Amino acid sequence: MQFTKMHGAGNDYIYVNCFKETVENPVETAIRVSDRHFGIGADGLVLISPSDKADFFMDIYNADGSRAKMCGNATRCVAKYVYDNKMTDRDEITLETLSGIKVIKMTIKDGKAVSARVNMGAPILEGAKIPTKFDGKTVVSQKLTIEDKDYAVTCVSMGNPHCIVYIKEDVRALDLPRVGPDFENHPMFPDRINTEFIRVVSETELDMRVWERGSGETLACGTGACAAVVASVLNGYCKRGADVKVNLLGGTLFINWSENGEVYMTGPAETVCTGTIDI
Repeated sequence: MQFTKMHGAGNDYIYVNCFKETVENPVETAIRVSDRHFGIGADGLVLISPSDKADFFMDIYNADGSRAKMCGNATRCVAKYVYDNKMTDRDEITLETLSGIKVIKMTIKDGKAVSARVNMGAPILEGAKIPTKFDGKTVVSQKLTIEDKDYAVTCVSMGNPHCIVYIKEDVRALDLPRVGPDFENHPMFPDRINTEFIRVVSETELDMRVWERGSGETLACGTGACAAVVASVLNGYCKRGADVKVNLLGGTLFINWSENGEVYMTGPAETVCTGTIDI
């Protein structure tokens, strides 16, 4: 299997061009290639395929083999892949995902895509549709108890379900491997949950660490950054329509929840290496 390893702000995946080859068992393949000791090492596997609804289709599998509906960082890398490999000559593409069609506008430098702006669509705020088991139409600053500690959580879906928690201390000091799985597998989240721990720097800047369902801690999460900004607007920390800088362990994303209801994400996309692996 030929592959390209790419990352968006440190959120790395193995990308396969399924216009040229078929991945017979993507679940087992995702588990194998994602292993950072015995595989290539990644947060998951992304298959780039034809689409009858958009220019391309993105199928994504987490490091544990579970299928994901959406990944914001991966959308930018797919755009870079298809442009750099001359599968399109346009700097704007449409990408079909399991959570809908995304429109991606690339920034081109010296014949290569170096970053992209993605229309991530409107957030889903209704608790049952995220999904969560919280009572009420929206989940804003609701109490969630984990290990006898009460957290105020806000839940948002950006195609993937997210739980946002605000903390006052440096996010780097958080013992995320200890607390992350408790959120991910909490019974209030029937499909498991991605959890973002946020420190508000200002109304236009957030620090963030993320625990992703199926992958554990990742250096960045695009849908998570979008959900964090939406949650921060709902909680009064950030302003609607402003570009908000989200600092992640792997880099920086800029998120804007526009007045038209759409969320826009801008960030880098980089190629790490290409190669061949026996599957």
